[in-house]
Amino acid sequence: MNEKLVRVGTTYLPVQNPASSALWYSVNLGAEISYQDSDKAILNLANQSFFLVKAGSNQSAGFFDQNGEEHFSLTFEVDGLSALEDLHHKFKQQKIKTGDIEDRGHAGRNFVFWDMDGNMFDVWSELSPDFKKRYTID
Repeated sequence: MNEKLVRVGTTYLPVQNPASSALWYSVNLGAEISYQDSDKAILNLANQSFFLVKAGSNQSAGFFDQNGEEHFSLTFEVDGLSALEDLHHKFKQQKIKTGDIEDRGHAGRNFVFWDMDGNMFDVWSELSPDFKKRYTID
């Protein structure tokens, strides 16, 4: 037997109001809403399913590192630095809470942003080589 984990299929995010949050993701990130009820919304975004789950107050998907700094738990990828800069500019225009573009000492550049519920995400300017190969992206 050669079982192995192949991909991440679903990410669960805590939100206060699944309907409002689903609309935010749809309008601001281009997510497709595939299901919604009072407890959750299911979105298709970035080749993955996201469940927006109604959670208690002050819940988020992030955490604080050993230095007390807020940290994201998920990184989205875009195809190149110009795509990153364009998305960063778009998020700023949309009034999405967005950090500065950073050089973190590795390939590419990154920036962070937050959704309306305080979930923090990272965006990286480099698509993984396996993804590019699998989807024939040059």
